Amino acid sequence: MSEHQIDPNARHFAHCLPFGAQLLGPQGANPRTRFRFWAPSCKSVQVEIENGTAQGSHDMTPAGNGWFETCIASGAGTLYRFRLDDGNAVPDPASRFQPQDVHGPSEVVDPRAYCWEHADWHGRPWEETVLYELHVGAMGGYRGVQERLPALVALGVTAIELMPLNDFPGRHNWGYDGVLPYAPDSAYGRPEDLKALVDAAHGLGLMVFLDVVYNHFGPDGNYLHEYARSFFREGTHTPWGPAIDFERSEVSDFFMDNAVYWINEYRIDGLRFDAVHAIDNHAWLRELADHIRANVQHGRHVHLVLENEHNSASLLGHHFDAQWNDDAHNTLHVLLTGETEGYYHAYEDQPIRRLARVLSEGFAYQGDPSPLHDGAPRGEPSGHLPPTSFVMFLQNHDQIGNRAFGERLRKLTSDEALRAATGLLLLSPQIPLLFMDEEYGSTQPFLFFTDYTGDLADAVREGRRREFARFSSFSDEKRRAQIPDPNDEKTFAASSPPAPVTAAASASQDDDETRERLDWMHFYKSALTVRAKLITPRLKHGKALNATVLTDANGADANALVARWKLGDGETLSLALNLSKDNVPFNDVPAGKVIFETPPRVREQIDAKVLPAHAFVAWLTGDINDYATGHDARIVGKEERRS
Repeated sequence: MSEHQIDPNARHFAHCLPFGAQLLGPQGANPRTRFRFWAPSCKSVQVEIENGTAQGSHDMTPAGNGWFETCIASGAGTLYRFRLDDGNAVPDPASRFQPQDVHGPSEVVDPRAYCWEHADWHGRPWEETVLYELHVGAMGGYRGVQERLPALVALGVTAIELMPLNDFPGRHNWGYDGVLPYAPDSAYGRPEDLKALVDAAHGLGLMVFLDVVYNHFGPDGNYLHEYARSFFREGTHTPWGPAIDFERSEVSDFFMDNAVYWINEYRIDGLRFDAVHAIDNHAWLRELADHIRANVQHGRHVHLVLENEHNSASLLGHHFDAQWNDDAHNTLHVLLTGETEGYYHAYEDQPIRRLARVLSEGFAYQGDPSPLHDGAPRGEPSGHLPPTSFVMFLQNHDQIGNRAFGERLRKLTSDEALRAATGLLLLSPQIPLLFMDEEYGSTQPFLFFTDYTGDLADAVREGRRREFARFSSFSDEKRRAQIPDPNDEKTFAASSPPAPVTAAASASQDDDETRERLDWMHFYKSALTVRAKLITPRLKHGKALNATVLTDANGADANALVARWKLGDGETLSLALNLSKDNVPFNDVPAGKVIFETPPRVREQIDAKVLPAHAFVAWLTGDINDYATGHDARIVGKEERRS
């Protein structure tokens, strides 16, 4: 059997790391662990064992090019640190687990100790993806997330996307300040608990994606500067400090192995690479993608997704499956809220035409001058890419958490407009992404939270408040002082969503809040049912046809459009959206059968050549009898759902 072929009898998985602590052979009476550590800034290093029979300091042998290594009679559960030649003791940068947080000792982990129940899971094709981004800590750790999986399956989600898990200082962090990329944070559970979550998801048919951060390290707990200064390119800075030197082989290998480690040892189905524009190295990104695909077991569906401010369409297709489509979000946000400050300034000019371009060509900015980049061109042509090369969202951790008060969209726009935009999100051929609790019409904030202490806590709190001084609504210092302290326990608690509505609550609907949450959930579930039955099976090889902006009675652009796609089986999907507060003339009604509409009974007005305010309608040509619901294929609003 090939090294990268799925073994149907395998139940234990490990990625053999070329550095860090690697168990040698099976665990038995005489376990041994190889320790390997890159410290080019040191002349000598010791590994310090803190428990067990090998307790004490052990000299490591120089192995050339800054490497030190040794082999010690120790096994799983061993706590260790590396003692530098200046006397400081540091955790392993490739630690698999930090039971005492980022400043404590690393733990030797036996990755083969976990027995996988669904080891024959192959994943799902990319076209079937409906992403659900969540914060593990806010949902109660790995076990808390696991308890919610059945509700997500019932909703129509096909993949959960975990915000970053790599070890961070303190009890909670929104995820993007991690310092140890191989160690899932102990605040959420042990490594085997994370594996149990992934295993359970696979058993329910859910893929698991992980958000990984390769562009920077957090401000507390990163010791690399002490022993590996050449890990960074001094003199080249990012918003988070000196740039990481991806041109150096040891650094490149560190991150490439990390990606394969998550996929092969934890059976992760896909990775979302955070802010790769800060890496600014297309050659390395392509090499990373090639390395991952060459080291994944044959037959597995593994998906690679970018966040990339540069809109580099040339990275998509062969190397990466898709990119988070910020252009889609930003145009829709401007249309829904009227906000035009900050990065929304780049979308205030004709946002409906920018949305039409997003739907027909992928990116709104494809080499066009950007006001956010001093008029420099941003992006590359993307019209040749399939619509599934783009991940669309209305809300995510960035777009909520980076607001001063973490407001959800329901706080910023009308419910009717939000439902219409949500219809577009869920039924567009682009891949939809939801943010946790969105499906219940959540108004709960998701705030930026950390757990720093001392001077760093003060700096983060005050720095965040200064960050908003450029916005007109925060020009007053008293107003800025109201921005929640990221380190306050209440900030984290306010960001943790309630439990899903239970079957008992669904049956009784005994209070207004429960009824409202259920109504939103049924709306999402209805749309995702239509997507799964009628659109997803036809997505492969689909392509955009056109998107046309509708005009009002005076011939001026309305905030309304019609977009059309030719699907893989040759049928045509048409979507009409009106985010205006007024009705819009609608003379060219698409062919096909209505498969979704909001608000209810909107077809009556469409028959009269009018697209009502805050309306969304979807049509599909061809035979749709495979939609087995026992009723008409239309999925409509709450009044008809309850009838």
